[in-house]
Amino acid sequence: MATLFLCCSSSSLSPLPSPPTASFGRRSCSTGCIGIGASSPSTSAYCSASSSSKPKVVVTRERGKNWKLIDALGKQGIGALELPLIQHMEGPDSNRLSSLLRDVTFDWIIITSPEAGSVFLEAWRKAGTPNVKIAVVGAGTASIFERVIQPSNRSLDIAFSPSKATGKVLAAELPDCGNGRCTVLYPASVKASTEIQEGLSNRGFEVVRLNTYTTIPVDRVDPTVLKEALSVPVVAVASPSAIRAWLKLVSSESGHWDNSVACIGETTASAAKRLGFKNVYYPTQPGLEG
Repeated sequence: MATLFLCCSSSSLSPLPSPPTASFGRRSCSTGCIGIGASSPSTSAYCSASSSSKPKVVVTRERGKNWKLIDALGKQGIGALELPLIQHMEGPDSNRLSSLLRDVTFDWIIITSPEAGSVFLEAWRKAGTPNVKIAVVGAGTASIFERVIQPSNRSLDIAFSPSKATGKVLAAELPDCGNGRCTVLYPASVKASTEIQEGLSNRGFEVVRLNTYTTIPVDRVDPTVLKEALSVPVVAVASPSAIRAWLKLVSSESGHWDNSVACIGETTASAAKRLGFKNVYYPTQPGLEG
């Protein structure tokens, strides 16, 4: 996990304490995470590996979706400050997905993010759980299906993931249907690039893209928590939308911020570099383990 931890040493931090006692307006979790106003999707939480240690990493995914990273950091003795920067909303094609799954059979369905997977699964259930063959971009995306796939239920088949967890490689390596027509359904974010459908179309696939969700900045960030976040050595981001939201906050609050950005993968890292961040890091294989 060197990528996320390049600014701190786990040996220098205190061991995990017992979970704090929950009180009104606060919540507790197994890693010592205390959420302030946790009922609001736009407020923040402090998650520390020790009651006396300062956080070393800011985690920025949507509220409720940072716990895996918080737990992974906690096992290394590293405290985290939770500052959700984004929230997901329905996309213009979200209502079409279940009917299309019910009425049309596709050779492949491509899922490229956990959020796309969650949206797909909801529509798939509404459609009556039809037989589908899925290609996922990587292990992180595949994990969203773990609780759904059972030995007795073969209607959902995770049949392919590329040698490198990027959309470009997925489009280049997705198996075709031999000499026959090969159809692909691609439920995606409104903000996702056209790289996948263009790459597949150039190989002869027939691609139907549905923009099923979008990502927007949170409505409000606690100014006290933001002030602390600006001093934390590393900010971890999992999407270009998150790094754009961070840049907006940095620009309005400090004007200058040159700490490290740990990205989930190359796509997010490229976005961070284009936005002017200098100390950008990402794992060879995208995912939490990096």
